[in-house]
Amino acid sequence: MKKSILIMVLGAWGLASLCAGGGKQDKPASGGGVELYMFISQPEYADAINTLLAEYKKVAPKVTINYETTQDDYPTLLKAKLNSGDVPDIFTSTSGKEIDMYREYSMTLASQPLMQTMLPAVQDSMKALSDGSGPYGFAIKGNFFGILYNKEIFARAGITEFPQTLDALEAACEAIAALGIRPFTSGFAEWWVYKHTAMNFFGTASNDAVALVKQFESGQAKIASYPRLYNDLFRYIDLVVKYGDAKPLETNLNSEIAAFARGEAAMTNGQGAWIEADVLKVNPNIKIGFDGYPVSSNPGECKVVTGADQAMRVSNQSKHQQELLDFVNWWYTSDYGKSWFVNIAGVVPPVVVSSLPNMEVVKQGTALVQQEGSAPLSIIYSTDAFHQAFGEALQAYVGGIATKDQTCALIERKWVELEGR
Repeated sequence: MKKSILIMVLGAWGLASLCAGGGKQDKPASGGGVELYMFISQPEYADAINTLLAEYKKVAPKVTINYETTQDDYPTLLKAKLNSGDVPDIFTSTSGKEIDMYREYSMTLASQPLMQTMLPAVQDSMKALSDGSGPYGFAIKGNFFGILYNKEIFARAGITEFPQTLDALEAACEAIAALGIRPFTSGFAEWWVYKHTAMNFFGTASNDAVALVKQFESGQAKIASYPRLYNDLFRYIDLVVKYGDAKPLETNLNSEIAAFARGEAAMTNGQGAWIEADVLKVNPNIKIGFDGYPVSSNPGECKVVTGADQAMRVSNQSKHQQELLDFVNWWYTSDYGKSWFVNIAGVVPPVVVSSLPNMEVVKQGTALVQQEGSAPLSIIYSTDAFHQAFGEALQAYVGGIATKDQTCALIERKWVELEGR
């Protein structure tokens, strides 16, 4: 996740045609070719995708791919395009519940060559929750979610291992603060940070996270009935505010990355593998540690989360379906395409590869999952429409505008209004 402004990212091969045509997909390109339109979130991979598109231009010189990316308000902008009939050839959604939500616009990829390389766990996350059909998308990456921390600051504070309980986390915050360093940088200006923050708490609030979400959607559950949510989640948020940024609601992703990379804050919040490359650009020498969220007094519940939370959807309404499928299959099956995930994007690859990227979050996250298992990827059980409302409700709480009970009541109401159908 990255950035709060809309950016148009185009290679030189597509710039002139975009300026002339406003980025509309499915138009003839100069020289008898075709144009495809990719509108996706995750602008942190803009440079890597531009490199990918430049390489594909060598393979298919008559295919022009106009690429637009944004993070802020992406779900709203996408829905506006779909409602107007301007369906991008490739667009993104969360996996899980949103697979069903955008199914009518999406091509099933079950018979495509890319299925031969897509990891089974990624395939499962791209299938419809309602009936298991699909996959209706592919992933730009696998992922790891958790807390990145500065090993050198922890050592200076005398902390020998990452805290596994909320009590230990509070003690660690006090020790770090005594050094004159912020324990946390929050990212609380971003609505999506809150869904990552809360993921482990919802995942451990009951024995069946999917069933719990359905109960909230139908209005049958209350946050106050689940101590992991009513007590522990809010305790964690309060700790991040108390030991975090002076103005948490003005701390966006870029400022969170900068504060962590510069050693001004010891821990990140709501982030994961996707920020490591940007952190290293600011400070190549930082010693990054990675672990899960302490969610209770039980150290066994402090686990990282892994999985494919974002789906790249292939339009079933494209006027150039063969060219479109040629591109996505090349991405997943060619030697260059498969190496791109590790060597260019530096992400957890969603395809079978011989090696993983040389990233601390990936290496440590993989080891932790092998040792302890992974917590549920509960953020995909609801749509981003709800998660945006969830984040905005917690922003009001962090800003002191709403009490905890008022915040819980609003979250419960939004769950029913937006998901209870």
